[in-house]
Amino acid sequence: MTSGGREVLKWIALVLMTGDHVHKVLLHGAAPWLEDAGRIVFPIFAFVLGSNLWQASPGATDRALRRLVVAGVLIQPLHALVFGAWLPLNILLTLAAGVYVASTQSLWRAVLCLLVGSFFLDYQWAGVGFVLACAMFQRWHGWRACLALACGMFGLCWFNGNAWALLALPLLWCFRSLRGDVPRGRWTFLGYYAAHLAVLAGFASILGESMQ
Repeated sequence: MTSGGREVLKWIALVLMTGDHVHKVLLHGAAPWLEDAGRIVFPIFAFVLGSNLWQASPGATDRALRRLVVAGVLIQPLHALVFGAWLPLNILLTLAAGVYVASTQSLWRAVLCLLVGSFFLDYQWAGVGFVLACAMFQRWHGWRACLALACGMFGLCWFNGNAWALLALPLLWCFRSLRGDVPRGRWTFLGYYAAHLAVLAGFASILGESMQ
């Protein structure tokens, strides 16, 4: 996948994620189509993350893992404020757990992380497993790569209780070879994620006060 394709896909996913969160926090479930479209977001983020990491230098995985963990921990209080609960933990920590499972050389640590993630993380075992599947897709070739991605997508659809996540696949296919200079900001995704939660928290607070 080209660098330009990855960046365009990230922006598409950010827009869909924002719509899903607006649906949950401000519209109180009044626009279910936004939630359906939001099922596309996680597979795009996971696939783009895998594509970035397994085409980069050997140390890139460790740096990305640290960045995801630190950002996820710092953002979690804001995430809890917006959604009214500390669990499940935010999606950054799900991505971090998936990267760890895909990169660790210790089988028992990978299994432990997968089991712990099943209790505390957003998308639970399915999310961690899908990041692992994306890593396998990047590392392997042919039918094994396709089988890994298919298993990961099946788990994600099973967890969601619907097949909307499958719509991520044609998007990934369409933008896989996109050419052109698309600006890339290392902290853009993390900054936007924190900023949009802060804005949602502000609007939710204002609306809550106006209804009292």
